Amino acid sequence: MRAVLILIVVLAVALVAGDRVAVVMAQDEIGRRVAAAYDLPRPPRVEIGGFPFLTQAVEGRYPRVDIRVGDWTGDDITVHELNVRLDEVSAPLSDLIDRRTENLIAATATATAVVPYDSVRVFAPEGVATIDYGADGLRVTGTFPVRGVPVPAVVVVTVAPAEDGIQVTPVSAQSAVGGPAVPLSLLSGVLTFVVPLRQLPLGARLTEIQPGADGLHVTAVAHDVPFAAGA
Repeated sequence: MRAVLILIVVLAVALVAGDRVAVVMAQDEIGRRVAAAYDLPRPPRVEIGGFPFLTQAVEGRYPRVDIRVGDWTGDDITVHELNVRLDEVSAPLSDLIDRRTENLIAATATATAVVPYDSVRVFAPEGVATIDYGADGLRVTGTFPVRGVPVPAVVVVTVAPAEDGIQVTPVSAQSAVGGPAVPLSLLSGVLTFVVPLRQLPLGARLTEIQPGADGLHVTAVAHDVPFAAGA
């Protein structure tokens, strides 16, 4: 009986070890496929959720796959901390082994990233000096023309997803040197602009934007996402 128990333990350890080797191979291959298909500078870190992996591999379906890209540049803008969560991934093991990508599809891809304010300011109108987040919201400071006169002002703005990227819209303005509020109608045309971030890798389109101390925290979602190069 003791010999049988020892054999069972040895086999269990071997299966677990084999499972972990297989998941590492699959993660590496998915990382290479994602990098090739979506022009990433290097393969991202990939983590396939669930245990054991081999049962998922046999079925060719994975409930969750996390992809950590880090910095990413697209549409002439760089974002930080780009992470993508894939749900219900269809990836037959034979296709992964043979490096075929036409059958690799995720039902949903949810991407999150941070757009630093320095990147936002690149697309801001002339006169914008700083963009930051404070107790009163997202603020733009600078000197702006009001009826032909340059006026230093602090402008509170909102951000929202738009067809062309991130829409920035002023909602209130105050002179930076004191005095009455600056009429918003005089600045809305000057300080309404778009940051051209239409989508993140895997075709995910913006759905939510939240200002934070370190930048704009954006969320983007895509459905039925293929991994085939050129898709």
